[in-house]
Amino acid sequence: IDRAIISVHCHNDLGLAVANSLAAVGAGARQIECTINGLGERAGNAAMEEIVMALRTRADRLPYSCGVKTENIMKASHLVSQITGFVVQPNKAIVGANAFAHESGIHQDGVLKHAGTYEIMTPESVGLNRSKLVLGKLSGSAAFKAKLKELGFDLGDNALKEAFRRFKELADRKRDIYDEDIVTLVDDEMLRASDTVRFVSLDVHCGSKSPPKATLELEMDGRILPATAGGDGPVDAAFNAIKALIPHEAKLLLYQVSAVTEGTDAQAEVTVRLEENGKTVNGQGADTDTIVASVKAYVNAINKLVVKRTRTAPEALSA
Repeated sequence: IDRAIISVHCHNDLGLAVANSLAAVGAGARQIECTINGLGERAGNAAMEEIVMALRTRADRLPYSCGVKTENIMKASHLVSQITGFVVQPNKAIVGANAFAHESGIHQDGVLKHAGTYEIMTPESVGLNRSKLVLGKLSGSAAFKAKLKELGFDLGDNALKEAFRRFKELADRKRDIYDEDIVTLVDDEMLRASDTVRFVSLDVHCGSKSPPKATLELEMDGRILPATAGGDGPVDAAFNAIKALIPHEAKLLLYQVSAVTEGTDAQAEVTVRLEENGKTVNGQGADTDTIVASVKAYVNAINKLVVKRTRTAPEALSA
């Protein structure tokens, strides 16, 4: 056994998956089975990001390395969250939105004087840029391209041009543009790159004195097709309008909204999960208008369902 690699696979039913994994390393295990964001059945598995940063920050106690490029942790966490539809809770260690936030006055003062007082790792070490407010309405394409490079995006000329166009639209509607806004904007555009059905426009009428009604336009096969429908609220009405154009019996399993940043003008990031004939897909959408973001997410999911309808079972499973 002295020549075997001992592996450990811990679940988080008691909140001890990471602790048990690290204890196993101390006892001789040299392989840890873990997942990004701690995803897994029931309460999840050992979180990769927590294990990696524990090994890095506590090298005096656990003198082992794993070769993970920690600067990509935040990007990987966001990607997994976006694909799976599982939102990372704000107080999640390492990758949560509040992981490097300090509200207490004495904490803020200490961090400003010496960050190491309250932070055992830097935001930059996990890929989180400290510079939050970066671009605005008057920012040009050169500054936008430089910011994309800083955030790890390398877009072609056409994709860059489209991303900059959407950035200018966002800047017209949102006063402050944060790194998270730009990441969401680019991710949203990339998600839709292969969609054959595309969102064009939406007009919603709702209130306490009249039934909700949604009129939308979708582009399909080069044609702009309109539809109008009512429903139990503006989101339901908009989804019913989509069903009028693309008839389907898919069941909505998940509808989830999260704010990308703070403020009432923040972008909404919406995730929907649809199930049809045993096939499940996630769709994502982002916009400063929550209803528009919802429609984008639903249309994105519909595109994936259409693809799965036309594929054989093995092809669908490998996608």
